Amino acid sequence: MTAFTEQIDAEAEYLLERGKPMPSKNHSKLESRLSFLMTRDYEKKYDTFVELSLELSTGKATPDLCFFTPESSDWLEDEIQVKNAPLGVIEIVSPKQSTQDLVDKLDIYFGAGVLSCWIVIPTFKMINIFHAKHDYKTFMNGELLDEKLGIRLNLEEVFK
Repeated sequence: MTAFTEQIDAEAEYLLERGKPMPSKNHSKLESRLSFLMTRDYEKKYDTFVELSLELSTGKATPDLCFFTPESSDWLEDEIQVKNAPLGVIEIVSPKQSTQDLVDKLDIYFGAGVLSCWIVIPTFKMINIFHAKHDYKTFMNGELLDEKLGIRLNLEEVFK
């Protein structure tokens, strides 16, 4: 098998397994940075999860990151698919993904009770924070502010 065919097979397998295109190096770096910053600055306010499978009343999704009210973990009992809606989710656009794919997920998230959804566009160092499908703010410089979740992040730290 050629390297090209192996790459297509890997991408197809990832898409089937997770329901979204395979991420890239920049995608992974942003996911790690956002997870670190949220844990560093908001650990007492939110539990931050990476790639958590959600089975919500409105559909299935696996956001890049999501936030829940903190709770103690029961390490003897685990959940494969979480049925409770998170307070917030972050979706990072992958190189072979359209922003429309992520906008379409807003119905799943907001219909289930998610308060805030961030769509991160790495190419433009841009984060759109949605509080409803047609209610959003765009952040490209300075400080990001999610008023519903009370989150402030320095965009220079996010995109460094």
